[in-house]
This record gives sequence, C-alpha cells and structure tokens, in this order.
Amino acid sequence: MDDQGSERQSSTRVVPELRERREVTAEEAKALGHPLRLRILRLCRQRELTNKQLADRLDRDPGTVLYHVRQLVDAGFLEQAPVRSGDSGALEKPYRSATNTWWLSAPRMKTEAEGALAPIEAFQDELREAGPDSVQTYARFMLHLSPEDIAELDRRICAILDEYVETEEARRDQPVFGGIFVLHRLADED
Repeated sequence: MDDQGSERQSSTRVVPELRERREVTAEEAKALGHPLRLRILRLCRQRELTNKQLADRLDRDPGTVLYHVRQLVDAGFLEQAPVRSGDSGALEKPYRSATNTWWLSAPRMKTEAEGALAPIEAFQDELREAGPDSVQTYARFMLHLSPEDIAELDRRICAILDEYVETEEARRDQPVFGGIFVLHRLADED
C-alpha cells in the first residue's frame, strides 16, 4: 500500500456497532417518568451524592428528594454507596448510579402521559440552571418522514451517540456536556 493509502486508513475512525438496547419495564418507565428523578440520576452518574447534597443542588426539600431517590433505588437505577465521613466528621450515606440508562429503550412512556415529557422538563431545568451561555450548539428542523425514515434517523443518531458513550471514560478530564434529541410530530395545520 502506498503512503497516501496508509494515511487514509490510519485516519479512518472505527465506528462500533450499534449496541443493543433493552426495553424498559413498567416499573422502570414509571421511575423515569418524572423530571426530578431524571435529574437525580444524571447528578449521581457524575458523582456520589447524599440526599442532602441532592436537595441542596436541586433546591428542593430533602423529604421530597428522598421520596424520588427511593423510587430510583426500588427500580434499580440508584444504589447506596459505602458510608463515608463528611466534612464535619458525620457519617454520610451517598447514592450512585447503579446502571447506565442510556442502553434502555423507551419509545413511548405508556404508563403515564406526562412521562413522555419528563426528559424535556429535566433538560429545561438543567439548561436554566446552567444559563444561556452554556448552549454550545443546536439545530431546529422540520422534516417529512415515513416510519422507516424515523427508524433510520434514530438508528444513525444513536450510533453516533453510542460511539461517544462507549468511549466516555477516556474523556473524564474534559468538561461535561448534556444534550437531548427529541423528534416529535408537529401539530396538524388547521
């Protein structure tokens, strides 16, 4: 192979196969159907946090946060981490993510109608907390799509995101970003 061909091959990025997702159970869908629980999950995926730390971060009552933490523990999304000593020397009981919810498939939250909007509400809350200067990029679009087109678009977007999720550990020293991709049908014109 010539030098030019070697460069092309070495600069080609190997894209992993699309990882199989499993469908959420009814209990998991219910647990994921509340925006506060989605925010708790994201925060505990970044680092272990106590109920008090979560309540402070989310500006919520500790009792309310504990209720949602228990829902996530019962669904298997959170687990209690080992007890540790806090800054004041008191014992703390932190929680951490027990699973990576990225590999779950929830095309429609069938348990509660508002469950489908929970990820959007959680994202809006996180975006408000981060402020308008936090937005790095966005795209709004309108497309005419068949059901097959929707499935292909979803597959391709998930393949790109899967590649980054699979290699996340290699970038832990970089700033953390959040995002959301939502495809919705526009309201019919009158």
